[in-house]
Amino acid sequence: MRVAHTALGGVIGVLWLVLPGLAVDEADHEGHAVAVSVVGSAPALPNASEDPDTSASQAESSAGDLVLPLVVAGVAVALGAYGYVRRTRRARTRTTPTTPAALPPVARATTPELDRQARKSLVAADDCVRTSREELGFVAGLLGTDAVAPFTEAVRGAEAELSAAFQLRQTYDDNPSDASRGALDEIVARCVDAGRRLDAEAAGFDRLRALERDMNGALRHAEVRFRELTGRTGAAEATLVDLGERYTPAATHPVSGQVEQAKDRLVFATTGLNRARQSTDRGEPDRAVLHLRAAEGAIAQAEVFLDGVDRLASALAAAAQAVPDLLDEVEAAVVEAREQVDAGGTTDMPVGALEGHVSRAHATLTAVREEAAAGPYDSLDALRRIAAVAAPLGTVPGAVRLAARCATDAADGFVSTHRGAVGAEARTRLAEARRLLDRDPAEADAFALRARKLAERDVRAHGNPYGGRPEQTNGIAGAVLGGILLGDLPDAPAEALTGGAPASFGGPATRARRGLTAPRKNSPGTP
Repeated sequence: MRVAHTALGGVIGVLWLVLPGLAVDEADHEGHAVAVSVVGSAPALPNASEDPDTSASQAESSAGDLVLPLVVAGVAVALGAYGYVRRTRRARTRTTPTTPAALPPVARATTPELDRQARKSLVAADDCVRTSREELGFVAGLLGTDAVAPFTEAVRGAEAELSAAFQLRQTYDDNPSDASRGALDEIVARCVDAGRRLDAEAAGFDRLRALERDMNGALRHAEVRFRELTGRTGAAEATLVDLGERYTPAATHPVSGQVEQAKDRLVFATTGLNRARQSTDRGEPDRAVLHLRAAEGAIAQAEVFLDGVDRLASALAAAAQAVPDLLDEVEAAVVEAREQVDAGGTTDMPVGALEGHVSRAHATLTAVREEAAAGPYDSLDALRRIAAVAAPLGTVPGAVRLAARCATDAADGFVSTHRGAVGAEARTRLAEARRLLDRDPAEADAFALRARKLAERDVRAHGNPYGGRPEQTNGIAGAVLGGILLGDLPDAPAEALTGGAPASFGGPATRARRGLTAPRKNSPGTP
Protein backbone atom coordinates (compact mmCIF):
# COMPACT_ATOMS: atom_id res chain seq x y z
CA MET A 1 0.00 0.00 0.00
CA ARG A 2 2.81 2.42 0.87
CA VAL A 3 4.58 1.57 -2.42
CA ALA A 4 1.34 2.21 -4.33
CA HIS A 5 0.89 5.60 -2.64
CA THR A 6 4.44 6.56 -3.50
CA ALA A 7 4.09 5.49 -7.14
CA LEU A 8 0.78 7.31 -7.51
CA GLY A 9 2.31 10.48 -6.11
CA GLY A 10 5.13 10.23 -8.61
CA VAL A 11 2.80 9.69 -11.57
CA ILE A 12 0.63 12.67 -10.62
CA GLY A 13 3.74 14.85 -10.33
CA VAL A 14 4.95 13.80 -13.80
CA LEU A 15 1.54 14.41 -15.34
CA TRP A 16 1.39 17.91 -13.88
CA LEU A 17 4.86 18.55 -15.23
CA VAL A 18 4.43 17.16 -18.77
CA LEU A 19 0.82 17.53 -19.80
CA PRO A 20 0.61 21.35 -19.84
CA GLY A 21 3.13 21.29 -22.70
CA LEU A 22 1.15 18.78 -24.71
CA ALA A 23 -1.41 20.16 -27.15
CA VAL A 24 -3.14 18.96 -30.21
CA ASP A 25 -3.57 21.04 -33.32
CA GLU A 26 -7.11 21.29 -34.48
CA ALA A 27 -8.58 23.28 -37.24
CA ASP A 28 -11.32 25.72 -36.48
CA HIS A 29 -14.23 26.32 -38.76
CA GLU A 30 -12.19 29.04 -40.52
CA GLY A 31 -9.21 26.71 -41.19
CA HIS A 32 -6.77 28.22 -38.58
CA ALA A 33 -4.74 26.01 -36.28
CA VAL A 34 -6.05 26.05 -32.76
CA ALA A 35 -3.93 24.93 -29.72
CA VAL A 36 -6.27 23.16 -27.37
CA SER A 37 -4.98 22.27 -23.93
CA VAL A 38 -5.89 18.82 -22.84
CA VAL A 39 -6.46 20.11 -19.40
CA GLY A 40 -9.34 22.28 -20.38
CA SER A 41 -7.77 25.69 -20.93
CA ALA A 42 -9.50 28.11 -23.29
CA PRO A 43 -8.43 27.90 -26.97
CA ALA A 44 -5.82 30.38 -28.12
CA LEU A 45 -5.88 31.74 -31.71
CA PRO A 46 -2.39 32.66 -32.91
CA ASN A 47 -2.22 35.87 -34.82
CA ALA A 48 0.83 37.21 -36.53
CA SER A 49 -0.34 40.74 -35.89
CA GLU A 50 -0.71 40.12 -32.19
CA ASP A 51 0.93 42.63 -29.82
CA PRO A 52 4.48 41.49 -28.73
CA ASP A 53 3.74 42.50 -25.15
CA THR A 54 0.69 40.32 -25.15
CA SER A 55 2.75 37.38 -26.44
CA ALA A 56 5.35 37.90 -23.71
CA SER A 57 2.66 38.01 -21.05
CA GLN A 58 1.25 34.73 -22.29
CA ALA A 59 4.73 33.15 -22.23
CA GLU A 60 5.21 34.23 -18.64
CA SER A 61 1.80 32.82 -17.72
CA SER A 62 2.73 29.49 -19.29
CA ALA A 63 6.00 29.41 -17.33
CA GLY A 64 4.13 30.20 -14.10
CA ASP A 65 1.78 27.29 -14.75
CA LEU A 66 4.76 24.94 -14.49
CA VAL A 67 5.61 25.96 -10.89
CA LEU A 68 2.86 23.97 -9.15
CA PRO A 69 3.53 20.72 -11.05
CA LEU A 70 7.25 21.02 -10.34
CA VAL A 71 6.56 21.49 -6.60
CA VAL A 72 4.19 18.52 -6.49
CA ALA A 73 6.65 16.35 -8.38
CA GLY A 74 9.44 17.34 -6.01
CA VAL A 75 7.39 16.55 -2.94
CA ALA A 76 6.32 13.19 -4.36
CA VAL A 77 9.89 12.25 -5.18
CA ALA A 78 11.06 13.28 -1.70
CA LEU A 79 8.31 11.30 0.03
CA GLY A 80 9.05 8.28 -2.11
CA ALA A 81 12.77 8.48 -1.34
CA TYR A 82 12.12 8.90 2.42
CA GLY A 83 9.77 5.91 2.46
CA TYR A 84 12.27 3.77 0.58
CA VAL A 85 15.16 4.66 2.91
CA ARG A 86 13.02 4.08 6.01
CA ARG A 87 11.80 0.68 4.79
CA THR A 88 15.33 -0.34 3.88
CA ARG A 89 16.69 0.66 7.28
CA ARG A 90 13.93 -1.19 9.13
CA ALA A 91 14.49 -4.28 7.02
CA ARG A 92 18.19 -4.27 7.87
CA THR A 93 17.64 -3.95 11.63
CA ARG A 94 14.61 -6.24 11.92
CA THR A 95 15.14 -9.11 14.40
CA THR A 96 11.60 -10.50 14.47
CA PRO A 97 9.59 -12.28 11.80
CA THR A 98 7.90 -9.92 9.34
CA THR A 99 4.63 -11.78 9.10
CA PRO A 100 1.84 -10.40 11.34
CA ALA A 101 1.00 -13.94 12.48
CA ALA A 102 4.47 -14.20 14.07
CA LEU A 103 3.85 -11.20 16.35
CA PRO A 104 1.11 -12.25 18.79
CA PRO A 105 -0.08 -9.64 21.30
CA VAL A 106 1.32 -9.84 24.82
CA ALA A 107 -1.16 -11.74 26.97
CA ARG A 108 -2.47 -9.82 29.94
CA ALA A 109 -2.00 -11.56 33.27
CA THR A 110 -5.19 -13.04 34.62
CA THR A 111 -6.51 -11.91 37.98
CA PRO A 112 -5.47 -15.18 39.72
CA GLU A 113 -1.95 -14.82 38.28
CA LEU A 114 -1.73 -11.22 39.40
CA ASP A 115 -3.07 -12.24 42.81
CA ARG A 116 -0.32 -14.84 43.20
CA GLN A 117 2.30 -12.31 42.14
CA ALA A 118 1.01 -9.83 44.73
CA ARG A 119 1.23 -12.47 47.47
CA LYS A 120 4.78 -13.43 46.50
CA SER A 121 5.81 -9.78 46.38
CA LEU A 122 4.44 -9.14 49.87
CA VAL A 123 6.27 -12.12 51.35
CA ALA A 124 9.56 -11.22 49.63
CA ALA A 125 9.40 -7.56 50.63
CA ASP A 126 8.46 -8.41 54.22
CA ASP A 127 11.37 -10.85 54.47
CA CYS A 128 13.77 -8.20 53.15
CA VAL A 129 12.57 -5.62 55.66
CA ARG A 130 12.79 -8.03 58.59
CA THR A 131 16.29 -9.22 57.68
CA SER A 132 17.51 -5.67 57.08
CA ARG A 133 16.16 -4.55 60.42
CA GLU A 134 17.90 -7.44 62.20
CA GLU A 135 21.31 -6.83 60.66
CA LEU A 136 20.93 -3.10 61.21
CA GLY A 137 20.51 -3.83 64.91
CA PHE A 138 23.89 -5.55 65.05
CA VAL A 139 25.64 -2.67 63.32
CA ALA A 140 23.91 -0.04 65.47
CA GLY A 141 24.97 -1.93 68.59
CA LEU A 142 28.58 -1.91 67.41
CA LEU A 143 28.94 1.49 65.69
CA GLY A 144 26.13 3.55 67.24
CA THR A 145 22.82 4.85 65.93
CA ASP A 146 24.30 7.92 64.26
CA ALA A 147 26.54 5.82 62.04
CA VAL A 148 23.57 3.85 60.67
CA ALA A 149 21.15 6.76 60.35
CA PRO A 150 20.94 6.69 56.50
CA PHE A 151 20.26 2.97 56.54
CA THR A 152 17.71 3.30 59.30
CA GLU A 153 15.92 5.83 57.12
CA ALA A 154 16.00 3.42 54.19
CA VAL A 155 14.43 0.68 56.29
CA ARG A 156 11.73 3.06 57.50
CA GLY A 157 10.97 4.08 53.93
CA ALA A 158 10.69 0.44 52.89
CA GLU A 159 8.45 -0.25 55.89
CA ALA A 160 6.14 2.60 54.86
CA GLU A 161 5.80 1.23 51.32
CA LEU A 162 5.21 -2.27 52.66
CA SER A 163 2.63 -1.06 55.16
CA ALA A 164 0.68 0.64 52.38
CA ALA A 165 0.90 -2.54 50.29
CA PHE A 166 -0.43 -4.66 53.16
CA GLN A 167 -3.31 -2.25 53.70
CA LEU A 168 -4.22 -2.53 50.01
CA ARG A 169 -4.06 -6.29 50.32
CA GLN A 170 -6.38 -6.28 53.33
CA THR A 171 -8.86 -4.13 51.40
CA TYR A 172 -8.65 -6.49 48.45
CA ASP A 173 -9.16 -9.55 50.66
CA ASP A 174 -12.23 -7.92 52.16
CA ASN A 175 -13.76 -7.44 48.69
CA PRO A 176 -11.91 -9.27 45.90
CA SER A 177 -13.20 -8.53 42.41
CA ASP A 178 -12.00 -7.89 38.88
CA ALA A 179 -12.42 -4.19 39.53
CA SER A 180 -9.66 -4.46 42.12
CA ARG A 181 -6.94 -5.46 39.63
CA GLY A 182 -5.51 -1.97 40.01
CA ALA A 183 -5.02 -2.64 43.72
CA LEU A 184 -3.04 -5.79 42.94
CA ASP A 185 -0.87 -3.86 40.49
CA GLU A 186 -0.19 -1.22 43.12
CA ILE A 187 0.67 -3.87 45.73
CA VAL A 188 3.34 -5.27 43.45
CA ALA A 189 4.64 -1.79 42.60
CA ARG A 190 4.92 -0.76 46.25
CA CYS A 191 6.73 -3.98 47.14
CA VAL A 192 9.16 -3.37 44.28
CA ASP A 193 9.77 0.17 45.56
CA ALA A 194 10.39 -1.14 49.08
CA GLY A 195 12.95 -3.61 47.77
CA ARG A 196 14.67 -1.01 45.63
CA ARG A 197 15.10 1.31 48.60
CA LEU A 198 17.00 -1.40 50.42
CA ASP A 199 18.94 -2.56 47.36
CA ALA A 200 20.13 0.99 46.77
CA GLU A 201 21.73 1.09 50.23
CA ALA A 202 23.24 -2.41 50.29
CA ALA A 203 26.65 -1.41 48.87
CA GLY A 204 26.96 1.52 51.26
CA PHE A 205 25.95 -0.70 54.15
CA ASP A 206 28.72 -3.15 53.26
CA ARG A 207 31.22 -0.32 53.09
CA LEU A 208 30.16 0.79 56.56
CA ARG A 209 30.56 -2.71 57.99
CA ALA A 210 33.82 -3.35 56.10
CA LEU A 211 33.73 -6.96 57.24
CA GLU A 212 36.22 -8.15 54.65
CA ARG A 213 38.82 -5.75 56.02
CA ASP A 214 38.17 -6.12 59.74
CA MET A 215 36.05 -9.00 61.01
CA ASN A 216 37.23 -8.96 64.62
CA GLY A 217 35.00 -6.21 65.98
CA ALA A 218 31.82 -7.67 64.49
CA LEU A 219 32.76 -11.14 65.67
CA ARG A 220 33.36 -9.98 69.23
CA HIS A 221 30.04 -8.11 69.27
CA ALA A 222 28.15 -11.15 68.03
CA GLU A 223 29.89 -13.41 70.53
CA VAL A 224 28.93 -11.11 73.40
CA ARG A 225 25.26 -11.22 72.40
CA PHE A 226 25.50 -14.99 71.96
CA ARG A 227 26.82 -15.48 75.49
CA GLU A 228 24.13 -13.22 76.95
CA LEU A 229 21.39 -15.22 75.26
CA THR A 230 22.90 -18.53 76.27
CA GLY A 231 22.77 -17.36 79.87
CA ARG A 232 19.12 -16.34 79.48
CA THR A 233 17.89 -19.73 78.36
CA GLY A 234 18.02 -21.14 81.88
CA ALA A 235 16.02 -18.20 83.23
CA ALA A 236 13.47 -18.58 80.41
CA GLU A 237 12.97 -22.23 81.27
CA ALA A 238 12.32 -21.30 84.91
CA THR A 239 9.84 -18.66 83.76
CA LEU A 240 7.91 -21.21 81.72
CA VAL A 241 7.71 -23.54 84.71
CA ASP A 242 6.34 -20.70 86.84
CA LEU A 243 3.80 -19.74 84.16
CA GLY A 244 2.61 -23.33 84.00
CA GLU A 245 1.87 -23.27 87.74
CA ARG A 246 0.05 -19.94 87.76
CA TYR A 247 -1.92 -20.07 84.51
CA THR A 248 -3.66 -22.59 82.29
CA PRO A 249 -1.90 -24.34 79.38
CA ALA A 250 -3.91 -22.20 76.96
CA ALA A 251 -2.39 -19.09 78.53
CA THR A 252 1.18 -20.24 77.88
CA HIS A 253 0.52 -21.73 74.43
CA PRO A 254 1.93 -18.70 72.54
CA VAL A 255 5.42 -19.44 73.90
CA SER A 256 5.24 -23.22 74.03
CA GLY A 257 8.48 -24.70 72.78
CA GLN A 258 10.19 -21.35 72.32
CA VAL A 259 13.06 -22.06 74.71
CA GLU A 260 13.88 -25.22 72.75
CA GLN A 261 13.76 -23.29 69.51
CA ALA A 262 16.01 -20.60 70.97
CA LYS A 263 18.52 -23.30 71.86
CA ASP A 264 18.32 -24.70 68.33
CA ARG A 265 19.14 -21.29 66.87
CA LEU A 266 22.02 -20.91 69.32
CA VAL A 267 23.43 -24.28 68.28
CA PHE A 268 23.42 -23.06 64.71
CA ALA A 269 24.99 -19.76 65.83
CA THR A 270 27.74 -21.65 67.65
CA THR A 271 28.72 -23.39 64.43
CA GLY A 272 28.61 -20.14 62.49
CA LEU A 273 30.71 -18.18 64.94
CA ASN A 274 33.32 -20.91 65.20
CA ARG A 275 33.65 -21.20 61.45
CA ALA A 276 33.73 -17.43 61.05
CA ARG A 277 36.64 -17.27 63.50
CA GLN A 278 38.45 -20.13 61.73
CA SER A 279 37.94 -18.58 58.30
CA THR A 280 39.29 -15.27 59.58
CA ASP A 281 42.39 -16.97 60.93
CA ARG A 282 42.93 -18.72 57.58
CA GLY A 283 42.63 -15.45 55.67
CA GLU A 284 39.31 -16.28 54.01
CA PRO A 285 37.29 -13.09 54.54
CA ASP A 286 34.42 -13.94 52.18
CA ARG A 287 33.77 -17.24 53.90
CA ALA A 288 34.11 -15.61 57.30
CA VAL A 289 31.45 -13.04 56.38
CA LEU A 290 29.09 -15.77 55.21
CA HIS A 291 29.35 -17.65 58.52
CA LEU A 292 29.09 -14.46 60.58
CA ARG A 293 25.91 -13.33 58.83
CA ALA A 294 24.29 -16.73 59.36
CA ALA A 295 25.27 -16.64 63.04
CA GLU A 296 23.93 -13.10 63.46
CA GLY A 297 20.56 -14.13 62.00
CA ALA A 298 20.32 -17.07 64.39
CA ILE A 299 21.28 -14.92 67.38
CA ALA A 300 18.61 -12.36 66.49
CA GLN A 301 15.93 -15.05 66.32
CA ALA A 302 17.02 -16.70 69.55
CA GLU A 303 16.54 -13.32 71.19
CA VAL A 304 13.02 -13.06 69.73
CA PHE A 305 12.13 -16.46 71.23
CA LEU A 306 13.43 -15.57 74.69
CA ASP A 307 11.93 -12.08 74.64
CA GLY A 308 8.59 -13.66 73.81
CA VAL A 309 8.65 -15.73 76.98
CA ASP A 310 9.44 -12.71 79.15
CA ARG A 311 6.88 -10.56 77.38
CA LEU A 312 4.07 -13.07 77.86
CA ALA A 313 4.95 -13.47 81.53
CA SER A 314 4.71 -9.70 82.03
CA ALA A 315 1.44 -9.45 80.08
CA LEU A 316 -0.22 -12.28 82.03
CA ALA A 317 0.82 -10.73 85.31
CA ALA A 318 -0.46 -7.29 84.27
CA ALA A 319 -3.76 -8.77 83.07
CA ALA A 320 -4.21 -10.70 86.31
CA GLN A 321 -3.70 -7.49 88.23
CA ALA A 322 -6.14 -5.58 86.00
CA VAL A 323 -8.96 -8.14 86.00
CA PRO A 324 -10.42 -7.37 89.50
CA ASP A 325 -10.68 -3.63 88.81
CA LEU A 326 -12.04 -4.34 85.36
CA LEU A 327 -14.72 -6.61 86.81
CA ASP A 328 -15.86 -3.85 89.15
CA GLU A 329 -15.86 -1.27 86.32
CA VAL A 330 -18.00 -3.35 84.01
CA GLU A 331 -20.26 -4.50 86.86
CA ALA A 332 -21.11 -0.85 87.44
CA ALA A 333 -21.99 -0.51 83.76
CA VAL A 334 -24.23 -3.58 84.03
CA VAL A 335 -26.11 -2.07 87.00
CA GLU A 336 -26.65 1.15 85.06
CA ALA A 337 -27.87 -0.76 82.01
CA ARG A 338 -30.32 -2.76 84.13
CA GLU A 339 -31.78 0.49 85.44
CA GLN A 340 -32.27 1.61 81.87
CA VAL A 341 -34.09 -1.64 81.11
CA ASP A 342 -36.44 -1.02 84.05
CA ALA A 343 -37.01 2.51 82.75
CA GLY A 344 -38.08 1.25 79.33
CA GLY A 345 -34.79 1.22 77.45
CA THR A 346 -32.89 4.01 75.71
CA THR A 347 -33.28 5.89 72.47
CA ASP A 348 -30.26 4.07 71.04
CA MET A 349 -31.26 0.50 71.92
CA PRO A 350 -34.58 -1.33 72.32
CA VAL A 351 -35.40 -2.82 75.69
CA GLY A 352 -35.05 -6.41 74.46
CA ALA A 353 -31.57 -5.90 72.97
CA LEU A 354 -30.34 -4.05 76.05
CA GLU A 355 -31.71 -6.73 78.34
CA GLY A 356 -29.87 -9.40 76.33
CA HIS A 357 -26.56 -7.54 76.65
CA VAL A 358 -27.09 -7.18 80.37
CA SER A 359 -27.74 -10.90 80.79
CA ARG A 360 -24.63 -11.91 78.80
CA ALA A 361 -22.43 -9.44 80.64
CA HIS A 362 -23.66 -10.64 84.04
CA ALA A 363 -22.99 -14.29 83.11
CA THR A 364 -19.48 -13.52 81.82
CA LEU A 365 -18.51 -11.47 84.83
CA THR A 366 -19.72 -14.20 87.17
CA ALA A 367 -17.74 -16.88 85.28
CA VAL A 368 -14.54 -14.83 85.32
CA ARG A 369 -14.84 -14.20 89.08
CA GLU A 370 -15.27 -17.92 89.69
CA GLU A 371 -12.28 -18.85 87.47
CA ALA A 372 -10.01 -16.31 89.14
CA ALA A 373 -10.98 -17.57 92.58
CA ALA A 374 -10.65 -21.25 91.68
CA GLY A 375 -6.97 -21.24 90.76
CA PRO A 376 -4.84 -21.01 87.58
CA TYR A 377 -6.67 -19.29 84.75
CA ASP A 378 -5.89 -17.38 81.56
CA SER A 379 -5.91 -13.75 82.69
CA LEU A 380 -5.47 -12.36 79.15
CA ASP A 381 -8.41 -14.40 77.90
CA ALA A 382 -10.47 -13.21 80.89
CA LEU A 383 -9.60 -9.64 80.01
CA ARG A 384 -10.77 -10.17 76.41
CA ARG A 385 -14.05 -11.73 77.49
CA ILE A 386 -14.79 -8.86 79.87
CA ALA A 387 -14.01 -6.28 77.18
CA ALA A 388 -16.29 -8.08 74.71
CA VAL A 389 -19.38 -7.85 76.94
CA ALA A 390 -18.54 -4.32 78.05
CA ALA A 391 -18.50 -2.84 74.54
CA PRO A 392 -22.30 -3.12 73.89
CA LEU A 393 -22.87 -1.37 77.21
CA GLY A 394 -20.83 1.62 76.09
CA THR A 395 -17.73 0.81 78.12
CA VAL A 396 -14.33 0.29 76.51
CA PRO A 397 -11.81 -0.88 79.11
CA GLY A 398 -8.40 0.61 78.62
CA ALA A 399 -6.83 -2.69 79.59
CA VAL A 400 -7.94 -4.25 76.31
CA ARG A 401 -4.95 -2.56 74.67
CA LEU A 402 -2.71 -4.73 76.84
CA ALA A 403 -4.17 -7.89 75.33
CA ALA A 404 -3.99 -6.48 71.81
CA ARG A 405 -0.35 -5.48 72.11
CA CYS A 406 0.62 -8.83 73.59
CA ALA A 407 -1.16 -10.72 70.80
CA THR A 408 0.38 -8.51 68.11
CA ASP A 409 3.89 -8.90 69.50
CA ALA A 410 3.46 -12.66 69.80
CA ALA A 411 2.23 -12.97 66.21
CA ASP A 412 5.04 -10.76 64.96
CA GLY A 413 7.64 -12.85 66.75
CA PHE A 414 6.21 -16.06 65.34
CA VAL A 415 6.25 -14.72 61.78
CA SER A 416 9.82 -13.43 62.18
CA THR A 417 11.17 -16.75 63.42
CA HIS A 418 9.21 -18.88 60.92
CA ARG A 419 9.19 -16.61 57.90
CA GLY A 420 10.59 -19.30 55.64
CA ALA A 421 7.13 -20.91 55.74
CA VAL A 422 4.63 -18.13 56.57
CA GLY A 423 2.57 -16.82 53.66
CA ALA A 424 1.01 -13.52 52.71
CA GLU A 425 -2.36 -13.97 54.43
CA ALA A 426 -0.94 -14.23 57.94
CA ARG A 427 1.41 -11.31 57.31
CA THR A 428 -1.44 -9.18 55.99
CA ARG A 429 -3.57 -9.78 59.09
CA LEU A 430 -0.57 -8.98 61.27
CA ALA A 431 0.01 -5.72 59.43
CA GLU A 432 -3.64 -4.80 59.92
CA ALA A 433 -3.35 -5.54 63.64
CA ARG A 434 -0.40 -3.17 63.88
CA ARG A 435 -2.30 -0.47 61.99
CA LEU A 436 -5.34 -0.72 64.30
CA LEU A 437 -3.46 -1.12 67.57
CA ASP A 438 -3.87 2.47 68.72
CA ARG A 439 -7.16 3.17 66.91
CA ASP A 440 -9.24 0.10 67.78
CA PRO A 441 -7.45 -2.22 70.23
CA ALA A 442 -10.25 -4.79 70.29
CA GLU A 443 -10.20 -5.13 66.50
CA ALA A 444 -6.42 -5.20 66.48
CA ASP A 445 -6.46 -8.03 69.00
CA ALA A 446 -8.79 -10.07 66.77
CA PHE A 447 -6.55 -9.54 63.72
CA ALA A 448 -3.43 -10.49 65.68
CA LEU A 449 -4.96 -13.72 66.97
CA ARG A 450 -6.08 -14.56 63.44
CA ALA A 451 -2.60 -13.85 62.09
CA ARG A 452 -1.03 -16.22 64.60
CA LYS A 453 -3.44 -19.03 63.69
CA LEU A 454 -2.79 -18.57 59.98
CA ALA A 455 0.96 -18.53 60.51
CA GLU A 456 0.82 -21.73 62.57
CA ARG A 457 -1.23 -23.34 59.81
CA ASP A 458 1.42 -22.41 57.25
CA VAL A 459 4.19 -23.88 59.38
CA ARG A 460 2.28 -27.12 59.87
CA ALA A 461 1.78 -27.38 56.12
CA HIS A 462 5.49 -26.68 55.56
CA GLY A 463 6.63 -29.35 58.00
CA ASN A 464 10.25 -30.38 58.36
CA PRO A 465 11.75 -30.65 54.85
CA TYR A 466 14.77 -32.55 56.16
CA GLY A 467 13.14 -35.33 58.16
CA GLY A 468 14.64 -36.87 61.26
CA ARG A 469 15.43 -34.96 64.42
CA PRO A 470 16.31 -31.23 64.20
CA GLU A 471 19.60 -31.72 66.03
CA GLN A 472 20.82 -33.98 63.23
CA THR A 473 21.14 -30.94 60.97
CA ASN A 474 22.98 -28.78 63.53
CA GLY A 475 20.20 -26.23 63.47
CA ILE A 476 20.12 -25.82 59.68
CA ALA A 477 16.47 -26.91 59.45
CA GLY A 478 15.47 -24.17 61.88
CA ALA A 479 17.67 -21.66 60.09
CA VAL A 480 15.93 -22.35 56.79
CA LEU A 481 12.50 -22.29 58.45
CA GLY A 482 13.42 -18.96 60.01
CA GLY A 483 14.57 -17.48 56.71
CA ILE A 484 18.14 -17.13 58.00
CA LEU A 485 19.40 -19.26 55.12
CA LEU A 486 18.08 -18.75 51.62
CA GLY A 487 18.30 -22.31 50.37
CA ASP A 488 17.86 -25.98 51.09
CA LEU A 489 20.03 -28.37 53.05
CA PRO A 490 23.17 -28.61 50.91
CA ASP A 491 24.93 -31.62 49.54
CA ALA A 492 28.28 -30.24 50.65
CA PRO A 493 31.30 -31.23 52.74
CA ALA A 494 30.85 -31.15 56.51
CA GLU A 495 33.00 -28.02 56.74
CA ALA A 496 30.58 -26.03 54.60
CA LEU A 497 27.84 -24.20 56.46
CA THR A 498 25.35 -24.09 53.60
CA GLY A 499 25.21 -24.25 49.86
CA GLY A 500 22.75 -21.35 49.95
CA ALA A 501 23.31 -17.87 51.26
CA PRO A 502 22.60 -16.17 54.57
CA ALA A 503 20.06 -13.37 54.23
CA SER A 504 21.60 -9.92 54.49
CA PHE A 505 20.59 -6.26 54.58
CA GLY A 506 19.07 -5.36 51.23
CA GLY A 507 16.21 -5.95 48.82
CA PRO A 508 15.48 -8.94 46.59
CA ALA A 509 18.40 -8.14 44.28
CA THR A 510 21.07 -7.95 47.00
CA ARG A 511 19.94 -9.90 50.08
CA ALA A 512 21.66 -13.13 48.93
CA ARG A 513 24.96 -11.48 47.97
CA ARG A 514 26.87 -13.12 50.83
CA GLY A 515 26.54 -16.59 49.34
CA LEU A 516 29.58 -18.46 48.03
CA THR A 517 28.98 -19.13 44.33
CA ALA A 518 32.45 -20.38 43.39
CA PRO A 519 35.57 -21.84 45.05
CA ARG A 520 37.70 -19.20 46.75
CA LYS A 521 41.36 -18.78 45.91
CA ASN A 522 42.49 -19.58 49.46
CA SER A 523 40.23 -22.60 49.91
CA PRO A 524 40.38 -24.88 46.87
CA GLY A 525 37.78 -27.56 46.57
CA THR A 526 35.29 -25.86 48.89
CA PRO A 527 31.83 -24.91 47.57
